[in-house]
Amino acid sequence: MKVPFCKLSGSGNDFILIDHRTPFLPEATLSQWVAKICAHRLSVGADGVILIESPSPTASAGSDGKADFCWRLFNADGSQAEMSGNGGRCAARFAYLKGIAKAAMVFETPAGLIQAEVIGDQVKIKFTDPTDFRWRLVVEIDGARREGHFVNTGVPHLVYLVEDVDAVDVLSIGRKSRLHPLFQPAGANVNFIQQLDAHRFKIRTYERGVEDETLACGTGSVAAALIAASVAGADSPVTLLPKGGQPLTVTFTLEGERFRDIYLAGDARVVYDGEMGPEAWEY
Repeated sequence: MKVPFCKLSGSGNDFILIDHRTPFLPEATLSQWVAKICAHRLSVGADGVILIESPSPTASAGSDGKADFCWRLFNADGSQAEMSGNGGRCAARFAYLKGIAKAAMVFETPAGLIQAEVIGDQVKIKFTDPTDFRWRLVVEIDGARREGHFVNTGVPHLVYLVEDVDAVDVLSIGRKSRLHPLFQPAGANVNFIQQLDAHRFKIRTYERGVEDETLACGTGSVAAALIAASVAGADSPVTLLPKGGQPLTVTFTLEGERFRDIYLAGDARVVYDGEMGPEAWEY
């Protein structure tokens, strides 16, 4: 079997996109298959896989009618995720380029309906309202007590403000924070941010599902911007500078303690179109 796909990179997060509106991948082995093809150096390699599927009959997009498509998002380990900011932007550009949706679109995710707009290689998506804010949590790791802040921006995120993000042991602290009892059973993605000024922050992220540091994280950048506005005096727009080097911009409206109209914008580049065969996963 040959599987056509497109690989896109959203600010350093890379995804394998597959048009699955007519299903053809075996459901019973899908998670294992995803883990195989996401393996760097052994196969295509990616932070995740996104299947573009037909929307459910009940996926109303309000005045715009039905959603243009539905997605299923898989992490590199084969587990499914509700939302990804960079993955969402890649999915939107893929759908636009393949004629699945117009430049302004709505798509269905487990986190809710997502609005997106494609302008060249830049994509802006609107986030659903964040939930479960938890401020000034004391996270104890190896006897050290760290102050962190938690929010769900479609997926759960813990944010640490640090003085020097480049000096942080992201793998060790990130992994132990991700598995900390405070965030079970779902766990949390873990972000470390360093303030440069009222509008700019450097960021590094440990992602669950990938179980490693990634070059960028869209939902983590949104979480970081909202936390920064709440506890570090940041003003909209907030630009996050991830390890991958491609900036992400978050805009929002803060009314009292409530965030509204949250958007994430950045690049979503097509790396290549391809076709993979059995040797990509039979190893």
